[in-house]
Amino acid sequence: MCYPHSNDNFMINKGHIIIVLIVMIFLSCNKSKKENDQELLFWSSNNRGEIEFTEHFVNQWNSNEITTVKFQPIPEGQSSEEVILASVVGKTTPDIYANMWQGSVEMYAKAGVLVPLDTLEGFTDFIKARCTEKVVEEITSSDGHIYQVPWKINPIMTIYNKRLVSDFGLSGLPLTYNSYLEAGEKIKADNDNDGYIDQYVGYTAVKVIWFERLMNFYPLYLAASNGGELIKDNKAAFNNEYAIGVFRFLQELYQKEYFSKERLSAGQDRFITEDIFTKWTGPWEIRHVDKFKQRDDFEFDFYPIVVPKDRDGPVYTYSDPKNIVVFNTCKNPQKAWDFIKTLIDKEGDKKLLEITTQLPNRKNLETDSTFQDYFDTHPKMRTFAKQANYVKGVDNCEIIVEVFDIISQEYEACVMYNKKTPEKAIEDAAKAVDNLLNN
Repeated sequence: MCYPHSNDNFMINKGHIIIVLIVMIFLSCNKSKKENDQELLFWSSNNRGEIEFTEHFVNQWNSNEITTVKFQPIPEGQSSEEVILASVVGKTTPDIYANMWQGSVEMYAKAGVLVPLDTLEGFTDFIKARCTEKVVEEITSSDGHIYQVPWKINPIMTIYNKRLVSDFGLSGLPLTYNSYLEAGEKIKADNDNDGYIDQYVGYTAVKVIWFERLMNFYPLYLAASNGGELIKDNKAAFNNEYAIGVFRFLQELYQKEYFSKERLSAGQDRFITEDIFTKWTGPWEIRHVDKFKQRDDFEFDFYPIVVPKDRDGPVYTYSDPKNIVVFNTCKNPQKAWDFIKTLIDKEGDKKLLEITTQLPNRKNLETDSTFQDYFDTHPKMRTFAKQANYVKGVDNCEIIVEVFDIISQEYEACVMYNKKTPEKAIEDAAKAVDNLLNN
């Protein structure tokens, strides 16, 4: 499984300073050194699929080039983001790093440690040919430069057990808040009458950690608001009916016991054991369920994130983007870009799909002939390719982690413990974010 709540999605904050210092010491003792100036150091994530993917292209490149690439997975640490920050502070950064969370880039760009890639020959034309205008706009920094290569996405959708409709007498998939709540009511009513609830319409993480909101609040907010912003013109833009509606929807799911407040991460996957019938997740779930399902006739599929009643048009969701950056310690950024291009041309993107089950961040993915054989044999992945036309990353804000942290605190007070109304919780979150942005 490529991501989600693995260490690759943690971000640094003030509370992690001690850990960062420890990691810096570790890196200073164990850092990889380039053998000569004709070598580029490339770090990938520790994901097995990405290691296999990278090794393929590194070997291919090194067999034909004088400037070689030395590859290693990112060194072990509390989290990849803390290792990257420590390497920046300790000036032990790799030349190229793949798997940078999009929300981190603005912070590093403003710190002046990344190469502005649009200054490299061929970069802008290549990216504009590969990506949509919306993606190019999304990755453009506040100073007008581009510091990240849009690489891969994992759109968040609703996985569902196909028994959901047939076993509980639903008229169809629960696509809206109302129908989803109705499904929750029917499943709860179907439980044994012994006072113990053993099945739920769905589940989502209950931890009050900022990145967990990327898997519940944020995709729901994007779906409701047609891809709306959290931050606009350096102000909070989420004190609106959409965010309030999301909080109210989630609050009701817990109040009525349609979702469990139990932390399930340490135990068996209850979607696979068929105790829950839906959850919000990404394409990595396909291999996971196929590998661990407990019966051969277990059937599942995906549909878009649920939306408010009367919401028309395509449904947006969070794209979970991971990108590639070049640090300014690189002595040959042009050659680094030449290597990166081999990873993200059509053949590279096809390999990414085949090896990692992750989607390249590329326009016309669903219809491009290069990928049709893959989607024909992986129909669930075609569902995600269709969704890829309607995705968004995070707003270009250097304190976006703190923004999500504030929202997460109000999420706990309102959604989990019913201590605030949705209106008050969202209002308080917006005020706190505005105060943060103005300081």
